[in-house]
Amino acid sequence: MTKPAAAKRHLPTSPFKAPVAPPPKHFAVGDQVTHDMYGLGRVVGIEEGIAAVVDFGSAERRIPSPYSKMTKL
Repeated sequence: MTKPAAAKRHLPTSPFKAPVAPPPKHFAVGDQVTHDMYGLGRVVGIEEGIAAVVDFGSAERRIPSPYSKMTKL
């Protein structure tokens, strides 16, 4: 099965509650993070609302927002 490209819209006549969007993630320079693909790293730069530059030890990577695969430790 494939995942739909966009979320389904909530109908106003639906008896179910509308899904709540998760709050956007915020990172600061110096935060220790983990990434699903690259592993442990430390934030070394922020492009506000666009991307975060993270040093993973072997390489620095630019991780674009919304940071779905990255979490703060």
